[in-house]
Amino acid sequence: MELKSGQGGNFHPDYSLALDLYFRHNPSHISSTHPEVIKLSQTLNSLPIHQNRPDAVRFRNLNGVYMKLCNFLRYDPNYHGVGLQRGGRLEQEIWNEFAHNAVYLRQVAHRIIDGMRLEDSQTPAGNEDEETEFPEGKVLYRQHKSRERNRGLISKAKQIAQQNGNLKCSVCNFDFYERYGDLGKGYIECHHTIPVSEYTQNAKTKVSDLSLVCSNCHRMLHRRRPWLTISELSSLILP
Repeated sequence: MELKSGQGGNFHPDYSLALDLYFRHNPSHISSTHPEVIKLSQTLNSLPIHQNRPDAVRFRNLNGVYMKLCNFLRYDPNYHGVGLQRGGRLEQEIWNEFAHNAVYLRQVAHRIIDGMRLEDSQTPAGNEDEETEFPEGKVLYRQHKSRERNRGLISKAKQIAQQNGNLKCSVCNFDFYERYGDLGKGYIECHHTIPVSEYTQNAKTKVSDLSLVCSNCHRMLHRRRPWLTISELSSLILP
């Protein structure tokens, strides 16, 4: 049984958690009955994002989880065998995303598991395109978006900026009102600056955790792992 991505080709936390286990326990040295494989199988079956289970008995079972680990072998330059040739494009993409940053991946894995306890029907679904570009998976993406959609904090952040006469993108200084007139008056997006790898279960978002940004800069901030800071992205803007 192969672990597949969700509807629309979105990344799932499955890939991040499986690769994290791969780095901690190489499948060449363990079997499908290893305690960590059993634990991961149980965790994946508990993720609150798998609504369609074509085979509930085999879904994320021990053999399937172990096969997923073996699929990563073919991308590992330290493995001198061939590895399983099954698998898909998303496995290679998640390998390329995290293979050189196992410490960050471990942090992400911890946050995904913490996030499972928070994910419920009240957690806002996100834009499918944005979810696809969020390798950490839907659970953390939706946590991130829920923090950016705290209306009370967003209003306070905007109020502070307006009082200072500076409701502009903190990266490129784009002003929606200057460009679009009344249509853009009071509009700007909020970026939650705390990386997903540092999310904790009971952490409360503060105004100081938010940065006001335009839509373009918001997407660019998320394009690297770890995320770019406001100053780092500002330094990349071409003259």
